[in-house]
Amino acid sequence: MLSKSIYTGRVITLNVDTVTLPNGFTVDLEVVRHPGAAAVVPLKDDGTVVLIRQFRQAAGGFIYEIPAGKLHPGEDPTVCAVRELEEEVGYRAGKLDLLSSIFTAPGFTDEVIHIYKATELTVGRQQLDRDEVLEVIEMPLLEAVRMIEAGTIRDAKSIVGLQSVYLQNSR
Repeated sequence: MLSKSIYTGRVITLNVDTVTLPNGFTVDLEVVRHPGAAAVVPLKDDGTVVLIRQFRQAAGGFIYEIPAGKLHPGEDPTVCAVRELEEEVGYRAGKLDLLSSIFTAPGFTDEVIHIYKATELTVGRQQLDRDEVLEVIEMPLLEAVRMIEAGTIRDAKSIVGLQSVYLQNSR
């Protein structure tokens, strides 16, 4: 495989990879390289989930999400999840369980998001970055699932995380 870097930014790198496919054809593929991320479904003892309503330029405005953030080079996803939970919503987790590790869009990026459930929450200290414009919103888990069904929550990592926790709690 031959790989040519087209752009390197703060978060992503865009490469054009020349690859020979399993069918024998050689093609050029544009691939967005991303260091990966961790996301967290914070679940309080009473069944309330902690979400954020965050401004996302690429999505055209504010969207509902679970807290998440980009991995630092070589960082363990669990460490990232713990950090992002406190930085974005001001909670610490007594217990963190991996729900899933998902490809976000494998047709053009190698990004993987590791999604955790955080329980045994205690109050920490929110510390937003300059580029984070968000509001913390708490609601019953069932209400969040209904927001998915209504098309109000459209973020893929949040849908996977919330539905996974809902299914676990329904068993």
